[in-house]
Amino acid sequence: MNPRLDTALAHWSYIAPLLTPPENDQEYQEMVEALDAILDAGGENEAHPLAGLAVMVGELVAKYEASRHPMPEGMRAVEALAFLMAQHSLRQSDLPELGNQAKVSEILAGKRSINLRQARALSHRFGLKIDFFVDQP
Repeated sequence: MNPRLDTALAHWSYIAPLLTPPENDQEYQEMVEALDAILDAGGENEAHPLAGLAVMVGELVAKYEASRHPMPEGMRAVEALAFLMAQHSLRQSDLPELGNQAKVSEILAGKRSINLRQARALSHRFGLKIDFFVDQP
């Protein structure tokens, strides 16, 4: 057998929970915590070996969230951000990936748009496609 596969099989009991869709709120919360740890360990960087795992876990988190709290279709980027902030009980100061609280306030007020770097960061944070955070002309 393949040595990599042998190693994966030997550690499967540790890996499987990260790749299994959550079925309840407790499993969801554990998966969110795991995703945060993966991102903190470097998975936020697309070149890092954990980046692929971060994407897979993020997709499972997003699917669970969408099944529990579906986001309305056709939302503008700022509306999607406000919706997610409410769903996750976040304050403006909880979004350092957008800049300081004043910048977040300007974005939410429609005085400033979400740029591509910010959209990527939000996409990683919430496990959603970048399209949610980029308004189409």
